[in-house]
Amino acid sequence: MQSASDRHEYPAHWEADVVLRDGGTARIRPITVDDADRLVSFYEQVSDESKYYRFFAPYPRLSAKDVHRFTHHDFVDRVGLAATVGGEFIATVRYDRIGAEGLPASAPADEAEVAFLVQDAHQGRGVASALLEHIGAVARERGIRRFAAEVLPANVKMIKVFTDAGYTQKRSFEDGVVRLEFDLEPTDRSLAVQYAREQRAESRSVQRLLTPGSVAVVGVGRTPGGVGRSVLGNIRDYGFKGRLYAVNKAFPDEQKELDGIPAHRSVRGIDGPVDLAVVAVPAEHVPEVVAECGAHGVQGLVVLSAGYAESGPDGRERQRELVRHARAYGMRIIGPNAFGIINTSPEVRLNASLAPEAPRPGRIGLFAQSGAIGIALLSRLHRRGAGVTGETGVSTFVSSGNRADVSGNDVLQYWYDDPHTDVVLMYLESIGNPRKFTRLARRTAAAKPLVVVQGAGTAPQGHAVRATRLPHATVSALLRQAGVIRVDTITELVDTGLLLARQPLPTGPKVAILGNSESLGLLTYDACVAEGLRPSTPLDLTTAAAPEDFHVALAGALADDACDAVIVTAIPAVGEGSAGDAALAEALRSAAEQAPGKPVLVVHVELGGLAEALSAATSTAPQAASGPPMIRADHPFRALDRLRATSAPAEPPAAETRERLIPAYPAAERAVRALADAVQYAQWRREAAEPGKVPESLDAAIDEKGAAALIDGLLTRGQGLTLGSEETCELLGKYGIQVHRALPATTADAAVQAAATLGYPVALKATAPHLRHRADLGGVRLDLADEEQLRRAYAELTELFGTPDELRPVVQGMAPRGVDTVIRAVIDPAAGAVLSFGLAGAASQLLGDTAHRLIPVTDREAATLVRSIRTAPLLFGWRGSTPVDTPALEELLLRVSRLVDDHPEVVAVTLEPVVVAPRGLSVLGASVRLAPPPARDDLGPRTLPAY
Repeated sequence: MQSASDRHEYPAHWEADVVLRDGGTARIRPITVDDADRLVSFYEQVSDESKYYRFFAPYPRLSAKDVHRFTHHDFVDRVGLAATVGGEFIATVRYDRIGAEGLPASAPADEAEVAFLVQDAHQGRGVASALLEHIGAVARERGIRRFAAEVLPANVKMIKVFTDAGYTQKRSFEDGVVRLEFDLEPTDRSLAVQYAREQRAESRSVQRLLTPGSVAVVGVGRTPGGVGRSVLGNIRDYGFKGRLYAVNKAFPDEQKELDGIPAHRSVRGIDGPVDLAVVAVPAEHVPEVVAECGAHGVQGLVVLSAGYAESGPDGRERQRELVRHARAYGMRIIGPNAFGIINTSPEVRLNASLAPEAPRPGRIGLFAQSGAIGIALLSRLHRRGAGVTGETGVSTFVSSGNRADVSGNDVLQYWYDDPHTDVVLMYLESIGNPRKFTRLARRTAAAKPLVVVQGAGTAPQGHAVRATRLPHATVSALLRQAGVIRVDTITELVDTGLLLARQPLPTGPKVAILGNSESLGLLTYDACVAEGLRPSTPLDLTTAAAPEDFHVALAGALADDACDAVIVTAIPAVGEGSAGDAALAEALRSAAEQAPGKPVLVVHVELGGLAEALSAATSTAPQAASGPPMIRADHPFRALDRLRATSAPAEPPAAETRERLIPAYPAAERAVRALADAVQYAQWRREAAEPGKVPESLDAAIDEKGAAALIDGLLTRGQGLTLGSEETCELLGKYGIQVHRALPATTADAAVQAAATLGYPVALKATAPHLRHRADLGGVRLDLADEEQLRRAYAELTELFGTPDELRPVVQGMAPRGVDTVIRAVIDPAAGAVLSFGLAGAASQLLGDTAHRLIPVTDREAATLVRSIRTAPLLFGWRGSTPVDTPALEELLLRVSRLVDDHPEVVAVTLEPVVVAPRGLSVLGASVRLAPPPARDDLGPRTLPAY
């Protein structure tokens, strides 16, 4: 099918899978000469009205000449793309390059006419919008900068496709036809439109998987046990609201039921639609199941089967074919090697997982790539919410396994506007697209907390992960700047998630501590100091404190304007049982209700019933899920739990009636760490509301066009190019970055001549790679006041380190004294453009004291970048030293950011050292590397990862 064109080879890189508005998928690819029959069949299924809108006249069928014209393209001046499902066309788009007179033309003409045709059955699915994004990207690649389209006024749907795209456009009306012209250069609005469409489509695709009206479990064993039979039982026992089917080709023809569930030998034998298929057959039988599901119109698959990329190269190829096969039918896949999915919504009640305990309903969205970690997280949430509470349960759970298709990015799109999810917890073994994940995380975190445990940086087998040159710690830092709450363990994930799900965000770091144990209070105080919080002196209520004393003390602390949060510490009183636990819990709960805007946490020691009593909401809590409640036998709610454990889970309370529940922690360090995470996240939320801007004052000293022309000229010399000193200074100068001049000193006489040119005092430096920026090795001589000192220093360097050819010495004028810093920018293939800052010297390198921000950087981000390194006090007058000019430093950071953002060909910039003085700064060394820019998948058309 991929035939050679008239002038260019078939552009395979234009092929892409896309998610449509309704959550289904389609494949977009170039149209070739082999598509004649498909095109004719497609056209026959288009209504007469749509044909009229396309050709402005009745056009019942395509002539042989039409078919030839619409299938023969040169992929330069004439291009056609088709959207396909199941290998058949559902929509087409084409452009023809035209000249100033509107006639066919070739380059350098940069305008083209564009036209669409979408089958009526697929109109309203966003197919035309997706095709416009892709044909626009193709046109830009071929040097076309502007599209023109002629549309009948009655064709309002197509007019809307063009006008809603967000491009800068012009509209005119002549001879009864609307003519639209629009530039193809992406704008802020077109990118916003693209991202919004991406969010709606990907969110809908996940919603279809999590809210099916009917489920078929394929691979159900005829005898108890096994994966398929277990999942079928979990779906049934959890009270799934839709239709459920058991499928196994080994069922006898006469078998119509299994455990009361309709049984079928094939998905095709089911009378009625199937929205979701859970596949639990051996890997070698999965292709047959996928074909049956696709033919039956199944919308999505959860593939539990193993034996894919996690098993080696053969399995990886099997996994690629699985994805290609499913997408050909418009289906999305969770898995393979998945643990399953859960939706606790009372309208759905789907537990299509292997979870050993039925999950409690709640408002936490949970994502885990690993099935084992998924089990652990569900189990911990189950235990920590062991009372009659719904707040600590999950709204939805997804275990993606090898995440061959649906990934954490897709699920984030769903949770972003899911009204049933307040907090998102994610365990990520790898991040396949950090650039996109960071963008989605920033948007999600602005609306609801996102807590992440990230793997150690080595992707497990089965995960397709693009390479990154950034250290794991750097990627983690960038995630934190996007509002992600980064934690190190699944214990911290649950601790922080419970606090954020149950309590309001703190407005600041001031913490009141009160309790009936002085030592536990002091431990909590020390933990607060270690986490950067500002605790007050603990209030010791003594061991004789009654619940009423706790109530009064907590109410008083919450009423104090100098308190942003309260940590209550409690140890058991001698001889007190569960009744005392319940009384204390009620005392704390009633006091907390008086200040609903401040979080309250409890650190309890050996109070077996306090955590459960604190979690219990006696008036609004839903019933517990099936399974043994984790409560002491003498707990006052035990009898109630026994009754509720036998029933199906009830629906979670409405938002307006949910009682505020107090999280309890068995150790002070865990409570304080969770509170510190909440404080930092709340601070990020406040700052994200005012993200800053790039000052317009920078523009006066920036020559963007001059820099672009210089870069284009330099790149003609090679694909990857490290600029020389003069070229580096020239390019940086276009952005107002002046590099302190350095002259080569190949001999002592040349050094003297250079000093005469620059003026004394001067510095003599060795620039050989092993000595550059290593003042500790003695390769630098400073404050050389005259010729005698310079010649003596030159002789010393050559005697110590070798010949001038080995040293590569230079002479440079002395800069004002200050603090030596380093600024770097790099374009990483996975994370994108990153700006880094730190102090120069071995100590900072050894400690890894470097801060990072994603480019482009705003003035607010530049200021926080300077202040976020641990050695930042050296810039602000540490121990009585003179503060340096940090505003000048921030401006330099902004200029470097602008340079890299404006010119993606600048793939690396290093300014080292940058000496920041009390007034002004001096860039003493610089290097720049140019290369063709890496692909920016966030600026191109929407696509699913390629397989």
